[in-house]
Amino acid sequence: MNNETHKDHILVVDDDTEIRQLLKTYLEKQGLRASTAIDGKTMWRMLDKTAIDLVVLDLMLPGESGLSLCRKLCANVQIPVIMLTALGEETDRIVGLEMGADDYLVKPFNPRELLARIHSVLRRARAFPDNLDQAPAKGLIYFANWTLDTVARHLISTDEVVVPLSGGEYRLLRVFLDRPNRVLSRDQLLELVSGKQALPFDRSIDVQVGRLRRKLGDDSREPRLIKTVRSAGYVFTETVRAEA
Repeated sequence: MNNETHKDHILVVDDDTEIRQLLKTYLEKQGLRASTAIDGKTMWRMLDKTAIDLVVLDLMLPGESGLSLCRKLCANVQIPVIMLTALGEETDRIVGLEMGADDYLVKPFNPRELLARIHSVLRRARAFPDNLDQAPAKGLIYFANWTLDTVARHLISTDEVVVPLSGGEYRLLRVFLDRPNRVLSRDQLLELVSGKQALPFDRSIDVQVGRLRRKLGDDSREPRLIKTVRSAGYVFTETVRAEA
């Protein structure tokens, strides 16, 4: 049997030749498969011809931007994405999270940190955090006018419209559905969703809540489902029913 089939395959998309080669060499030395692409067109060709487990995507690319590519990846392919951004591009990092990126890393960075984030994102994408309840037997959770399919990991509206969820959106929604009518702080949400502790001024949970609200059609100015509790966090206010 080919041992390559047991290795996670990482695609590094960056127009910097030195960075592409450095990361490819490093990741392969750490027991991963690694391929590279210089731009979006090359990335899509790679995705068409081989199975990719995670994409490391640079924000600034020739042609189509990393933000645009991230949005398409998360909406259509649903492969985990780690975005690489330059120092000082905070707004773009936030937009990247809004587009569905699972994590981001600021250049310059230590390849060991990227490796740790790759392993963390892959673990989150493949399994629930230890403190997240298991899915119901039939994989369906009902709330408001929505059904969450926990097997396919997408939402279904009452008129049968399927709404795809990124990995981060799905995990955040599961946290809320498993804890309805309970106020959860931003620190608690970040730990439950990603297993990380919040840093000072970390806005990632607010960004993810905003993105999830949009998927649910929940007006951020007067939300019905995910309400903001001033100085405390968020609370999911709807009744939840799982199909046993």
